[in-house]
Amino acid sequence: MAALAAVNSLSAQKDSTKIKSLDEIVVTATKTPIRQSQTGKVIIVISHEEINKSVGKTLGQILNEQAGVSINGALNNAGANQSIYIRGAASGRTLVLIDGIPVYDPSIGDNSFDINLIPLDNIERIEICKGAQSTLYGSDAIAGVINIITTKTDIKKPLNAKATFTGGNYGTLRGTAQLYGNLADQLIYNVRYSKSKINGFSTAYDSSGKGNFDKDGFDNDVFASSLSWKANRSLTLKGFFNYSHYTTDLDTGPFTDAKSYTNNSKKIMAGLGLQYKLKGTNISANYQYSDYDRHLLRDSVFGQSYYTDQYFGRTQYIELFASSHLGHGFTWLNGTDYRFAAMNEHSNYGNFNDTSMKQVSVYSSLFFTSNSGFNAELGGRFNNHSRYGNNFTYTFNPSFLLNDQWKIYASISSGFKAPTLYQLFSSYGDKNLKPEVSINYEAGLQYSTNAFNSRFTGFYRKIKDGIDFDNINYVYYNFAQQNVWGIEFENKWQITKQLQLTANYTWLQIHEQTQSRLTYSDTVYHYGLKRPAHTINANLGFQASPKWFISAGAHYESKRYDVGGYDINYNPLPDATLNSFVIFNAYSEYLVSKQFKLFVDAKNITNKKFFTIYGYNSIPFMISGGIVVHL
Repeated sequence: MAALAAVNSLSAQKDSTKIKSLDEIVVTATKTPIRQSQTGKVIIVISHEEINKSVGKTLGQILNEQAGVSINGALNNAGANQSIYIRGAASGRTLVLIDGIPVYDPSIGDNSFDINLIPLDNIERIEICKGAQSTLYGSDAIAGVINIITTKTDIKKPLNAKATFTGGNYGTLRGTAQLYGNLADQLIYNVRYSKSKINGFSTAYDSSGKGNFDKDGFDNDVFASSLSWKANRSLTLKGFFNYSHYTTDLDTGPFTDAKSYTNNSKKIMAGLGLQYKLKGTNISANYQYSDYDRHLLRDSVFGQSYYTDQYFGRTQYIELFASSHLGHGFTWLNGTDYRFAAMNEHSNYGNFNDTSMKQVSVYSSLFFTSNSGFNAELGGRFNNHSRYGNNFTYTFNPSFLLNDQWKIYASISSGFKAPTLYQLFSSYGDKNLKPEVSINYEAGLQYSTNAFNSRFTGFYRKIKDGIDFDNINYVYYNFAQQNVWGIEFENKWQITKQLQLTANYTWLQIHEQTQSRLTYSDTVYHYGLKRPAHTINANLGFQASPKWFISAGAHYESKRYDVGGYDINYNPLPDATLNSFVIFNAYSEYLVSKQFKLFVDAKNITNKKFFTIYGYNSIPFMISGGIVVHL
């Protein structure tokens, strides 16, 4: 909590018209506040200001606009599965953090976290740290981590209130109410409730135009609360409780409608933490408990077969780490964490009995910063898993500031993904699975002034012992190998005091060695499913007056491939090719007063028909507008 307070207090000192980012404060790179100029890690910061100008978007949509990040499902119907791909890594290879703590659902096959459970208006700031981060954050951080920061620390008054209401086409209704305050500069509290209800459109694509497919809606409720108590000058205690629940309508599959078929998902998350300051050392401790419940239900109506499947997942996470300033530019971070995960499944096809696994890790990183501009990190993690045994990861990350404007950086790091409970213990599982491991290389150059910021990064990642599914023997196995080359080019230009342009480009070259989806013989694919080779994002923002802001954006994705499915005899079909597309978006807001803001958000304004998932509809023209009230 103190770390985030430092972030906000330092950021508040910056002129809002300046975009120089070499000295921006981040916390995800080292688990403690550090200037971007002092780390060679590639970090994207989505600020509170940017989030406030994205009121009509979802979390998946704003992440999908960042360099190197692709959220498959972000441009589909509300409630669609949100698969996170960073730098071409498959789903489950990016670790999601909430306020620095890893979150994942052990009842999901690849252990990923459902970001549908987090509305954007519950978020204060997002930090995306790309490249393998397993040394600091453990399993699943093969491609990077996304740190969703929800705590609000820049609070002065004892009582504040905020409310947001949004309405739009396709039956879109969203609302948020929030109370927060700072009592006697000791107790910070924050309570939020969010509601979203969207009638939506058909999830599956009606290729004949005569299927009369029904609309598939989304209904979401989220309650979140947090407390932070500064007991004295050295000790800060915190606690939080979050509850999320959503129901979304489903279809049977690609091009196939379903009536009365729903997914009901719930999440409960609670935790405690402390930070204690000694002379030269900060000690942090956290505990988190999470409970997940997903229920898929398809009624036997309209000729459908009855289907029910209920998944339960539970996790516990405990960590203790200390950051010590050793002097002469050296800082030493040492920590340990314990992870417990359990799940079970009950369906009309059979049950998956309750099972669990544990991981215990210790890690250490030494950071060096100097007045000469040279900075470096050297670290390692030892991990002990209750099923497969031990593994080790490492990081070496040097960077050098040539002057106040230029920085060069590089890194070599390893990552790992532990096999999931489903992959180990289900009827398709193999208890002898090894962890999926990766080696990552990256290097880049950044140029930054008060009006212009540009960063160019090249990277290469090799995954070995990839966990894949054997379509002949119907079992998970270690075989798949993936090699990824890529570049990211990010630019932000304050053209005038009123006009700002942001643009980024990502190129991916993916080689996957795995079992053929058509012949079941081993082969090499020169692409990744659902991942485009080229992605471009651009946004032009104009501050027309002190009260009126308007922006226009474009999003381009090149062609991609997806699983082609099966013919009427259940023979596999070749992978399907999905065409490239570009869509245009717009946003405008007007400050009626310090307390009231009106906004309008429009997506896919040309009503372009496109596909990011084979057989499923993407968003048509969608428009919403509303009001934000601060009291």
